[in-house]
Amino acid sequence: MSMRNRALLCWAAGGLLLAAAGGAQAANLGFLNDTPISYMKPRDNESIKKAVFQALNDTQDGQTANWNNEGTGNSVKIDATMTPDRTTKEGDRTCRAMAVVLSAKGQSMNLHPLFCRQGSGAWQLQKR
Repeated sequence: MSMRNRALLCWAAGGLLLAAAGGAQAANLGFLNDTPISYMKPRDNESIKKAVFQALNDTQDGQTANWNNEGTGNSVKIDATMTPDRTTKEGDRTCRAMAVVLSAKGQSMNLHPLFCRQGSGAWQLQKR
């Protein structure tokens, strides 16, 4: 086999390995395909973001606020419950943990974001 053909064969084999690895990686995330968040569109995201901030501002710990994506133009009905469950204060900084349950097409998922703010500033999602 000529050096040129051997090089082409190596490149082709390398490309196939990369493609197979990429496919395997994507397959490992296939369980996310039917989760409620996979059905959310940008207008749903904006709508629920407003509802989360409203719940952070207006709902006491343990009280639940409800949201649905009616009016966003999404044909998939998505519902959420948002329950602040732990508020802490350190000086001028307030943090609130929240339990969010998203439901769509018979599936549900639980999220537990943490938001903090300084004084009466905007709530900021905290990375953990």
